[in-house]
Amino acid sequence: MTDPRTAIIDIGSNSIRLVVYQGPRRLPAILFNEKVLAGLGSSLAASGTIDDAAMAMARTALVRFATLAREMEVDDLRTVATAAVRDASNGAELIAIAERAGLRVEILPGEQEAIAAGMGVLSGIPDADGIVGDLGGGSLELVRVKDGAVHACASFPFGVLRIAALRDAGRLDRAVEQALAATGWIGAGRGLPLYLVGGSWRGLARLDMDVTRYPLPVIHQYAMSPATIARLRRTLSHVGKARLKAVVGLSSGRIPTLGDAAALLSVLLKHLRSTGTIVSAFGLREGLLFGALSPEERAQDPLIAAARDEGRRSGRFPEHGDLLDRWIAPLFADRAGDARVRVAACLLADVGWRANPEFRAERGLEVALHGNWVGIDGRGRALLAQALWTSLGGALSSPPPLTGLAGEAALRRAMQWGLAIRLGQRLSGGIAGPLQRSSLAIDGEALRLHLAPGDAGLYGEAVQKRHRLLAMQMGLSAALG
Repeated sequence: MTDPRTAIIDIGSNSIRLVVYQGPRRLPAILFNEKVLAGLGSSLAASGTIDDAAMAMARTALVRFATLAREMEVDDLRTVATAAVRDASNGAELIAIAERAGLRVEILPGEQEAIAAGMGVLSGIPDADGIVGDLGGGSLELVRVKDGAVHACASFPFGVLRIAALRDAGRLDRAVEQALAATGWIGAGRGLPLYLVGGSWRGLARLDMDVTRYPLPVIHQYAMSPATIARLRRTLSHVGKARLKAVVGLSSGRIPTLGDAAALLSVLLKHLRSTGTIVSAFGLREGLLFGALSPEERAQDPLIAAARDEGRRSGRFPEHGDLLDRWIAPLFADRAGDARVRVAACLLADVGWRANPEFRAERGLEVALHGNWVGIDGRGRALLAQALWTSLGGALSSPPPLTGLAGEAALRRAMQWGLAIRLGQRLSGGIAGPLQRSSLAIDGEALRLHLAPGDAGLYGEAVQKRHRLLAMQMGLSAALG
Protein backbone atom coordinates (compact mmCIF):
# COMPACT_ATOMS: atom_id res chain seq x y z
CA MET A 1 0.00 0.00 0.00
CA THR A 2 1.37 3.43 -1.00
CA ASP A 3 1.75 5.98 1.78
CA PRO A 4 -0.70 8.89 1.42
CA ARG A 5 0.55 12.23 0.18
CA THR A 6 0.13 15.36 2.27
CA ALA A 7 0.84 18.89 1.09
CA ILE A 8 0.97 22.39 2.55
CA ILE A 9 0.80 25.66 0.66
CA ASP A 10 2.27 28.31 2.95
CA ILE A 11 1.38 31.89 1.98
CA GLY A 12 3.96 33.89 3.91
CA SER A 13 4.84 37.55 3.93
CA ASN A 14 8.04 36.99 1.98
CA SER A 15 7.48 33.71 0.13
CA ILE A 16 4.75 31.35 -1.04
CA ARG A 17 5.74 27.71 -0.90
CA LEU A 18 4.32 24.31 -1.80
CA VAL A 19 5.72 21.26 -0.02
CA VAL A 20 4.46 17.74 -0.75
CA TYR A 21 5.21 14.98 1.76
CA GLN A 22 4.97 11.19 1.67
CA GLY A 23 6.16 8.52 4.08
CA PRO A 24 5.91 7.69 7.77
CA ARG A 25 3.62 10.12 9.58
CA ARG A 26 6.22 10.97 12.22
CA LEU A 27 8.75 12.13 9.63
CA PRO A 28 7.49 12.00 6.04
CA ALA A 29 9.93 12.59 3.21
CA ILE A 30 9.65 15.68 1.02
CA LEU A 31 8.56 14.70 -2.49
CA PHE A 32 8.43 18.23 -3.86
CA ASN A 33 9.38 21.68 -2.60
CA GLU A 34 9.04 24.95 -4.49
CA LYS A 35 8.88 28.56 -3.37
CA VAL A 36 8.17 31.90 -4.98
CA LEU A 37 9.54 35.03 -3.31
CA ALA A 38 6.41 37.08 -3.92
CA GLY A 39 7.15 39.65 -1.20
CA LEU A 40 3.52 40.09 -0.16
CA GLY A 41 4.58 42.02 2.91
CA SER A 42 7.11 44.32 1.24
CA SER A 43 4.69 47.23 0.88
CA LEU A 44 2.78 46.79 4.14
CA ALA A 45 4.84 49.22 6.22
CA ALA A 46 4.34 52.03 3.69
CA SER A 47 0.81 51.45 2.40
CA GLY A 48 -0.84 48.77 4.51
CA THR A 49 -1.61 46.82 1.34
CA ILE A 50 -0.20 44.05 -0.83
CA ASP A 51 0.98 45.83 -3.98
CA ASP A 52 -0.08 44.88 -7.50
CA ALA A 53 3.20 43.22 -8.50
CA ALA A 54 3.21 40.97 -5.45
CA MET A 55 -0.46 40.12 -5.96
CA ALA A 56 0.25 39.11 -9.55
CA MET A 57 3.13 36.86 -8.49
CA ALA A 58 0.92 35.31 -5.83
CA ARG A 59 -1.81 34.58 -8.39
CA THR A 60 0.62 32.78 -10.69
CA ALA A 61 2.14 30.79 -7.82
CA LEU A 62 -1.17 29.73 -6.30
CA VAL A 63 -2.63 28.57 -9.62
CA ARG A 64 0.53 26.57 -10.34
CA PHE A 65 0.66 25.03 -6.87
CA ALA A 66 -3.02 24.07 -6.88
CA THR A 67 -2.55 22.42 -10.28
CA LEU A 68 0.55 20.53 -9.17
CA ALA A 69 -1.19 19.25 -6.04
CA ARG A 70 -4.00 17.84 -8.17
CA GLU A 71 -1.58 16.28 -10.65
CA MET A 72 0.40 14.70 -7.79
CA GLU A 73 -2.84 13.24 -6.42
CA VAL A 74 -2.31 14.76 -3.00
CA ASP A 75 -4.65 13.18 -0.46
CA ASP A 76 -4.63 16.03 2.05
CA LEU A 77 -3.88 19.63 1.00
CA ARG A 78 -3.79 22.44 3.55
CA THR A 79 -3.33 26.10 2.57
CA VAL A 80 -2.38 28.60 5.28
CA ALA A 81 -1.67 32.32 5.27
CA THR A 82 0.21 34.35 7.86
CA ALA A 83 1.02 37.97 8.71
CA ALA A 84 0.86 39.71 5.31
CA VAL A 85 -2.59 38.41 4.43
CA ARG A 86 -3.67 38.82 8.04
CA ASP A 87 -2.63 42.48 8.20
CA ALA A 88 -3.12 43.81 4.66
CA SER A 89 -6.22 45.84 3.96
CA ASN A 90 -6.60 43.97 0.66
CA GLY A 91 -5.83 40.54 2.07
CA ALA A 92 -9.32 39.39 1.11
CA GLU A 93 -8.39 39.89 -2.54
CA LEU A 94 -5.63 37.33 -2.25
CA ILE A 95 -7.96 34.90 -0.49
CA ALA A 96 -10.37 35.25 -3.41
CA ILE A 97 -7.57 34.50 -5.87
CA ALA A 98 -6.73 31.33 -3.96
CA GLU A 99 -10.35 30.25 -3.83
CA ARG A 100 -10.72 30.66 -7.58
CA ALA A 101 -7.73 28.30 -7.89
CA GLY A 102 -9.65 25.74 -5.83
CA LEU A 103 -7.86 26.37 -2.54
CA ARG A 104 -9.41 26.91 0.88
CA VAL A 105 -7.18 29.27 2.86
CA GLU A 106 -6.81 29.29 6.64
CA ILE A 107 -5.59 32.62 7.99
CA LEU A 108 -3.49 31.71 11.01
CA PRO A 109 -3.74 34.12 13.95
CA GLY A 110 -0.37 35.20 15.33
CA GLU A 111 -0.65 32.92 18.34
CA GLN A 112 -1.49 29.90 16.20
CA GLU A 113 1.41 30.74 13.88
CA ALA A 114 3.70 30.86 16.91
CA ILE A 115 2.46 27.55 18.26
CA ALA A 116 2.98 25.89 14.88
CA ALA A 117 6.57 27.19 14.72
CA GLY A 118 7.24 25.84 18.21
CA MET A 119 5.76 22.49 17.31
CA GLY A 120 7.93 22.41 14.21
CA VAL A 121 11.09 22.83 16.25
CA LEU A 122 9.96 20.10 18.67
CA SER A 123 9.26 17.83 15.70
CA GLY A 124 12.88 18.09 14.56
CA ILE A 125 14.59 18.65 17.94
CA PRO A 126 12.47 16.73 20.47
CA ASP A 127 14.59 17.74 23.47
CA ALA A 128 14.58 21.46 22.60
CA ASP A 129 14.60 23.66 25.71
CA GLY A 130 14.63 27.36 25.01
CA ILE A 131 12.97 30.08 22.95
CA VAL A 132 11.89 29.56 19.36
CA GLY A 133 12.18 32.64 17.18
CA ASP A 134 10.31 32.37 13.88
CA LEU A 135 11.22 35.29 11.62
CA GLY A 136 8.85 35.78 8.71
CA GLY A 137 8.47 38.65 6.33
CA GLY A 138 5.71 40.34 8.31
CA SER A 139 6.08 39.14 11.88
CA LEU A 140 8.31 37.58 14.50
CA GLU A 141 6.92 34.81 16.69
CA LEU A 142 8.52 33.86 20.00
CA VAL A 143 7.67 30.57 21.70
CA ARG A 144 8.91 28.91 24.87
CA VAL A 145 9.47 25.19 24.33
CA LYS A 146 10.39 22.68 27.02
CA ASP A 147 9.77 19.02 27.85
CA GLY A 148 8.31 18.34 24.42
CA ALA A 149 5.59 20.98 24.72
CA VAL A 150 4.83 24.56 23.67
CA HIS A 151 4.35 27.02 26.53
CA ALA A 152 4.13 30.81 26.34
CA CYS A 153 4.04 32.40 22.89
CA ALA A 154 3.69 35.86 21.36
CA SER A 155 3.67 37.52 17.95
CA PHE A 156 5.45 40.82 17.19
CA PRO A 157 5.40 43.10 14.11
CA PHE A 158 9.12 42.65 13.49
CA GLY A 159 9.09 40.75 10.22
CA VAL A 160 12.24 41.04 8.17
CA LEU A 161 10.46 43.21 5.60
CA ARG A 162 9.60 45.73 8.34
CA ILE A 163 13.03 45.99 9.98
CA ALA A 164 14.66 48.36 7.50
CA ALA A 165 12.37 51.25 8.44
CA LEU A 166 13.12 50.78 12.14
CA ARG A 167 16.88 50.58 11.49
CA ASP A 168 16.84 53.66 9.29
CA ALA A 169 15.12 55.58 12.08
CA GLY A 170 17.55 54.23 14.67
CA ARG A 171 14.63 52.74 16.58
CA LEU A 172 15.14 48.97 16.25
CA ASP A 173 16.79 48.30 19.61
CA ARG A 174 14.34 50.46 21.55
CA ALA A 175 11.28 49.14 19.70
CA VAL A 176 12.23 45.51 20.38
CA GLU A 177 13.04 46.26 24.02
CA GLN A 178 9.70 48.00 24.57
CA ALA A 179 7.72 45.24 22.84
CA LEU A 180 9.42 42.49 24.84
CA ALA A 181 9.03 44.40 28.11
CA ALA A 182 5.32 45.01 27.50
CA THR A 183 4.69 41.29 27.02
CA GLY A 184 6.98 39.92 29.74
CA TRP A 185 9.66 38.52 27.41
CA ILE A 186 12.63 40.57 28.61
CA GLY A 187 15.19 38.08 29.91
CA ALA A 188 12.95 35.11 29.04
CA GLY A 189 15.84 33.35 27.31
CA ARG A 190 18.35 33.73 30.13
CA GLY A 191 20.65 30.70 30.06
CA LEU A 192 18.73 29.18 27.14
CA PRO A 193 19.34 28.93 23.38
CA LEU A 194 17.29 30.75 20.77
CA TYR A 195 16.10 28.28 18.11
CA LEU A 196 16.08 30.00 14.71
CA VAL A 197 13.27 29.43 12.22
CA GLY A 198 12.86 31.32 8.96
CA GLY A 199 14.68 31.67 5.66
CA SER A 200 16.58 34.86 6.47
CA TRP A 201 18.06 33.47 9.68
CA ARG A 202 18.91 30.21 7.93
CA GLY A 203 20.64 32.37 5.33
CA LEU A 204 22.87 33.81 8.07
CA ALA A 205 23.79 30.28 9.08
CA ARG A 206 24.62 29.40 5.46
CA LEU A 207 26.93 32.39 5.32
CA ASP A 208 28.68 31.40 8.55
CA MET A 209 29.07 27.80 7.38
CA ASP A 210 30.74 29.15 4.25
CA VAL A 211 33.02 31.57 6.12
CA THR A 212 34.13 28.96 8.66
CA ARG A 213 34.30 26.13 6.09
CA TYR A 214 32.03 23.95 8.16
CA PRO A 215 32.52 20.39 6.86
CA LEU A 216 28.82 19.54 6.42
CA PRO A 217 26.21 21.18 4.19
CA VAL A 218 23.47 20.29 6.71
CA ILE A 219 21.98 23.33 8.44
CA HIS A 220 19.72 21.61 10.98
CA GLN A 221 21.00 22.10 14.55
CA TYR A 222 23.88 24.32 13.41
CA ALA A 223 24.88 26.51 16.37
CA MET A 224 26.02 30.16 16.39
CA SER A 225 27.10 32.21 19.38
CA PRO A 226 26.30 35.92 19.97
CA ALA A 227 29.92 36.65 19.02
CA THR A 228 29.36 34.82 15.72
CA ILE A 229 26.29 36.94 14.98
CA ALA A 230 28.29 40.10 15.71
CA ARG A 231 31.02 38.90 13.34
CA LEU A 232 28.46 38.15 10.62
CA ARG A 233 27.08 41.67 10.94
CA ARG A 234 30.57 43.06 10.34
CA THR A 235 31.01 40.73 7.38
CA LEU A 236 27.71 41.82 5.84
CA SER A 237 28.65 45.48 6.21
CA HIS A 238 31.43 45.18 3.63
CA VAL A 239 31.02 41.96 1.65
CA GLY A 240 29.84 42.30 -1.93
CA LYS A 241 26.68 40.83 -3.44
CA ALA A 242 28.73 38.68 -5.82
CA ARG A 243 30.47 37.04 -2.87
CA LEU A 244 27.13 36.31 -1.19
CA LYS A 245 25.75 34.80 -4.38
CA ALA A 246 28.63 32.30 -4.29
CA VAL A 247 27.57 30.93 -0.89
CA VAL A 248 26.24 27.40 -1.40
CA GLY A 249 22.63 27.02 -0.37
CA LEU A 250 22.01 30.74 0.11
CA SER A 251 19.02 31.85 -1.95
CA SER A 252 19.74 35.05 -3.88
CA GLY A 253 16.29 36.27 -2.89
CA ARG A 254 17.33 36.21 0.78
CA ILE A 255 20.48 38.29 0.32
CA PRO A 256 18.75 41.70 0.65
CA THR A 257 17.27 40.71 4.02
CA LEU A 258 20.42 39.31 5.67
CA GLY A 259 21.60 42.58 7.20
CA ASP A 260 18.21 43.31 8.74
CA ALA A 261 17.86 39.73 9.95
CA ALA A 262 21.29 39.90 11.63
CA ALA A 263 20.50 43.25 13.25
CA LEU A 264 17.25 41.93 14.71
CA LEU A 265 18.95 38.76 15.92
CA SER A 266 21.64 40.71 17.78
CA VAL A 267 19.01 42.85 19.50
CA LEU A 268 16.90 39.83 20.41
CA LEU A 269 19.82 37.91 21.90
CA LYS A 270 20.65 40.94 24.03
CA HIS A 271 17.15 41.51 25.40
CA LEU A 272 16.15 37.85 25.73
CA ARG A 273 19.61 37.21 27.26
CA SER A 274 19.92 33.97 25.33
CA THR A 275 23.18 32.02 25.35
CA GLY A 276 23.33 31.53 21.59
CA THR A 277 21.40 30.16 18.65
CA ILE A 278 20.55 26.77 17.15
CA VAL A 279 19.13 26.61 13.64
CA SER A 280 16.05 24.50 12.97
CA ALA A 281 15.32 23.28 9.45
CA PHE A 282 11.77 22.62 10.67
CA GLY A 283 9.23 25.35 11.27
CA LEU A 284 5.61 26.22 10.70
CA ARG A 285 4.81 23.66 8.01
CA GLU A 286 6.36 20.76 9.90
CA GLY A 287 4.65 22.04 13.05
CA LEU A 288 1.27 21.84 11.36
CA LEU A 289 1.97 18.21 10.42
CA PHE A 290 3.30 17.42 13.90
CA GLY A 291 0.29 19.01 15.55
CA ALA A 292 -2.04 16.69 13.64
CA LEU A 293 -0.39 13.55 15.07
CA SER A 294 -1.61 11.52 18.01
CA PRO A 295 0.34 11.79 21.29
CA GLU A 296 1.77 8.33 20.62
CA GLU A 297 3.02 9.37 17.17
CA ARG A 298 4.52 12.60 18.50
CA ALA A 299 6.44 10.62 21.11
CA GLN A 300 8.29 8.64 18.44
CA ASP A 301 11.96 9.55 17.98
CA PRO A 302 12.21 11.20 14.53
CA LEU A 303 15.71 9.87 13.89
CA ILE A 304 14.69 6.30 14.66
CA ALA A 305 11.43 6.61 12.70
CA ALA A 306 13.26 7.86 9.61
CA ALA A 307 16.10 5.33 9.91
CA ARG A 308 13.62 2.47 10.33
CA ASP A 309 11.73 3.59 7.21
CA GLU A 310 14.94 3.86 5.19
CA GLY A 311 16.12 0.48 6.45
CA ARG A 312 12.79 -1.08 5.53
CA ARG A 313 12.99 0.27 1.98
CA SER A 314 16.67 -0.35 1.29
CA GLY A 315 17.55 -3.36 3.46
CA ARG A 316 17.22 -7.08 2.76
CA PHE A 317 15.49 -8.14 5.98
CA PRO A 318 13.10 -5.62 7.59
CA GLU A 319 13.48 -6.84 11.18
CA HIS A 320 17.24 -7.14 11.09
CA GLY A 321 18.15 -3.65 12.38
CA ASP A 322 16.30 -3.94 15.66
CA LEU A 323 17.68 -7.44 16.20
CA LEU A 324 21.22 -6.22 15.55
CA ASP A 325 20.96 -3.49 18.14
CA ARG A 326 19.57 -5.84 20.77
CA TRP A 327 22.44 -8.23 19.96
CA ILE A 328 25.27 -5.68 20.27
CA ALA A 329 23.80 -3.43 23.02
CA PRO A 330 25.20 -5.51 25.94
CA LEU A 331 28.71 -4.53 24.85
CA PHE A 332 28.13 -0.78 25.10
CA ALA A 333 27.14 1.35 28.07
CA ASP A 334 26.42 4.33 25.83
CA ARG A 335 24.80 7.46 27.14
CA ALA A 336 21.21 7.88 25.94
CA GLY A 337 22.02 10.33 23.16
CA ASP A 338 24.68 8.08 21.68
CA ALA A 339 22.64 4.91 22.19
CA ARG A 340 19.92 6.20 19.87
CA VAL A 341 22.57 6.93 17.20
CA ARG A 342 23.78 3.34 17.61
CA VAL A 343 20.20 2.11 17.09
CA ALA A 344 19.97 4.22 13.91
CA ALA A 345 23.24 2.70 12.67
CA CYS A 346 21.85 -0.80 13.15
CA LEU A 347 18.64 0.12 11.33
CA LEU A 348 20.70 1.51 8.43
CA ALA A 349 23.28 -1.28 8.41
CA ASP A 350 22.04 -2.67 5.09
CA VAL A 351 21.93 0.60 3.11
CA GLY A 352 25.01 -0.31 1.10
CA TRP A 353 24.19 -3.83 0.02
CA ARG A 354 22.96 -2.87 -3.47
CA ALA A 355 26.07 -0.75 -4.15
CA ASN A 356 29.19 -1.96 -5.89
CA PRO A 357 31.17 -3.83 -3.19
CA GLU A 358 34.08 -1.42 -3.66
CA PHE A 359 31.88 1.52 -2.70
CA ARG A 360 29.61 0.17 0.03
CA ALA A 361 31.49 1.99 2.79
CA GLU A 362 31.29 5.24 0.83
CA ARG A 363 27.56 4.69 0.41
CA GLY A 364 27.14 4.33 4.18
CA LEU A 365 29.19 7.48 4.76
CA GLU A 366 27.04 9.43 2.32
CA VAL A 367 23.76 8.23 3.82
CA ALA A 368 24.85 9.15 7.35
CA LEU A 369 26.33 12.56 6.60
CA HIS A 370 23.87 13.82 4.03
CA GLY A 371 20.66 11.92 4.73
CA ASN A 372 17.50 13.84 5.63
CA TRP A 373 17.82 13.11 9.34
CA VAL A 374 16.63 15.30 12.20
CA GLY A 375 16.99 14.94 15.93
CA ILE A 376 20.74 14.65 15.35
CA ASP A 377 23.54 17.22 15.26
CA GLY A 378 26.87 17.22 13.40
CA ARG A 379 28.58 15.12 16.06
CA GLY A 380 25.79 12.54 15.91
CA ARG A 381 26.03 12.37 12.13
CA ALA A 382 29.76 11.74 12.44
CA LEU A 383 29.20 8.82 14.84
CA LEU A 384 26.52 7.38 12.55
CA ALA A 385 28.85 7.76 9.56
CA GLN A 386 31.75 6.10 11.39
CA ALA A 387 29.61 3.11 12.38
CA LEU A 388 28.29 2.62 8.83
CA TRP A 389 31.70 3.19 7.23
CA THR A 390 33.23 0.52 9.46
CA SER A 391 30.35 -1.95 9.25
CA LEU A 392 30.35 -1.77 5.46
CA GLY A 393 34.03 -2.59 5.16
CA GLY A 394 35.77 0.78 5.38
CA ALA A 395 39.28 0.94 6.79
CA LEU A 396 39.85 1.09 10.55
CA SER A 397 40.14 4.86 10.35
CA SER A 398 37.96 7.95 10.40
CA PRO A 399 37.57 9.38 6.90
CA PRO A 400 37.11 13.11 6.40
CA PRO A 401 35.26 15.07 7.65
CA LEU A 402 34.47 12.97 10.74
CA THR A 403 37.40 14.09 12.90
CA GLY A 404 36.27 17.69 12.48
CA LEU A 405 32.82 16.87 13.86
CA ALA A 406 33.41 14.45 16.77
CA GLY A 407 36.16 13.59 19.24
CA GLU A 408 38.57 10.69 18.89
CA ALA A 409 37.14 8.66 21.77
CA ALA A 410 33.57 8.93 20.47
CA LEU A 411 34.62 7.94 16.96
CA ARG A 412 36.53 4.96 18.34
CA ARG A 413 33.38 3.78 20.12
CA ALA A 414 31.35 4.22 16.91
CA MET A 415 33.99 2.17 15.09
CA GLN A 416 33.38 -0.60 17.64
CA TRP A 417 29.63 -0.37 16.94
CA GLY A 418 30.43 -0.86 13.27
CA LEU A 419 32.64 -3.89 13.91
CA ALA A 420 29.97 -5.45 16.14
CA ILE A 421 27.33 -4.86 13.45
CA ARG A 422 29.66 -6.39 10.87
CA LEU A 423 30.16 -9.48 13.07
CA GLY A 424 26.42 -9.89 13.60
CA GLN A 425 25.66 -9.60 9.91
CA ARG A 426 28.33 -12.12 8.94
CA LEU A 427 27.30 -14.60 11.64
CA SER A 428 23.61 -14.45 10.76
CA GLY A 429 23.74 -13.92 7.01
CA GLY A 430 21.25 -11.12 7.62
CA ILE A 431 18.43 -13.35 8.88
CA ALA A 432 16.81 -13.40 12.30
CA GLY A 433 17.32 -16.91 13.67
CA PRO A 434 21.08 -16.94 14.39
CA LEU A 435 20.89 -13.59 16.17
CA GLN A 436 17.92 -14.72 18.25
CA ARG A 437 19.74 -17.89 19.33
CA SER A 438 23.14 -16.32 20.09
CA SER A 439 24.54 -13.56 22.27
CA LEU A 440 27.62 -11.41 22.79
CA ALA A 441 28.94 -10.44 26.21
CA ILE A 442 32.03 -9.06 27.90
CA ASP A 443 33.24 -11.79 30.25
CA GLY A 444 36.20 -10.48 32.25
CA GLU A 445 38.96 -9.92 29.70
CA ALA A 446 37.15 -11.81 26.94
CA LEU A 447 34.55 -10.94 24.33
CA ARG A 448 32.48 -14.09 24.50
CA LEU A 449 30.19 -15.24 21.69
CA HIS A 450 27.55 -17.72 22.85
CA LEU A 451 26.08 -19.98 20.16
CA ALA A 452 23.23 -22.45 20.42
CA PRO A 453 24.41 -26.09 20.32
CA GLY A 454 23.09 -26.59 16.82
CA ASP A 455 24.73 -23.40 15.49
CA ALA A 456 28.39 -24.28 15.98
CA GLY A 457 28.75 -24.67 12.22
CA LEU A 458 28.08 -20.95 11.77
CA TYR A 459 31.41 -20.09 13.36
CA GLY A 460 33.34 -20.18 10.11
CA GLU A 461 36.61 -18.49 9.22
CA ALA A 462 35.05 -15.13 8.26
CA VAL A 463 33.08 -15.01 11.53
CA GLN A 464 36.19 -15.89 13.54
CA LYS A 465 38.15 -13.07 11.91
CA ARG A 466 35.45 -10.50 12.66
CA HIS A 467 35.08 -11.77 16.22
CA ARG A 468 38.82 -11.42 16.84
CA LEU A 469 38.98 -7.97 15.21
CA LEU A 470 36.15 -6.61 17.36
CA ALA A 471 37.70 -8.11 20.50
CA MET A 472 41.09 -6.59 19.67
CA GLN A 473 39.60 -3.14 19.09
CA MET A 474 37.89 -3.37 22.49
CA GLY A 475 41.10 -4.49 24.21
CA LEU A 476 39.76 -8.01 24.80
CA SER A 477 40.43 -11.55 23.65
CA ALA A 478 37.91 -13.52 21.58
CA ALA A 479 36.21 -16.48 23.27
CA LEU A 480 33.52 -18.91 22.13
CA GLY A 481 30.91 -20.73 24.21
